[in-house]
Parts: sequence; C-alpha cells; structure tokens
Amino acid sequence: MDMESRIQEVLVPIREAIQQDGGDVEFVSYDGLSKTVYVSLMGACVGCPASVMTLKMGVERSIRQQIPEIENVEAC
Repeated sequence: MDMESRIQEVLVPIREAIQQDGGDVEFVSYDGLSKTVYVSLMGACVGCPASVMTLKMGVERSIRQQIPEIENVEAC
C-alpha cells in the first residue's frame, strides 16, 4: 500500500470523530522529502480557536502513532 493510501485509511476514524462536531478534515498531499502530511480543515473547524489543538493533538498524533515515519501534519 502506498503512503497516500495509508494516510487516507488512518484518517477515516479521525474524520468520523471530527464530523460529529460539525467539522471535517481532508487529505491534501504528502511530501516524502519532509515527511509532512498536508490536510485541509473544513466546516466548523474553520476559524475555531480549538482547530490547532484538533490538528496537533488529534490528527497529527493519530497519524504519527499509526505511521511512525510521518514527522509533521500541517493544515493548508
């Protein structure tokens, strides 16, 4: 399985949790050189003061636990 497919698979349960609060997160791209995943926060996440916490403590932590070679997750 390629890296993008692995990332999208890991995002499924994360997206479900975020969607329950009216937001969403979408995979945008993966940079293999910097080992960074780029995602887009949508819905209630846009402009929410807790979105940085959601990104770093929720999305990034979950992705890095399941795919240790990922070093960063950034919103774009």
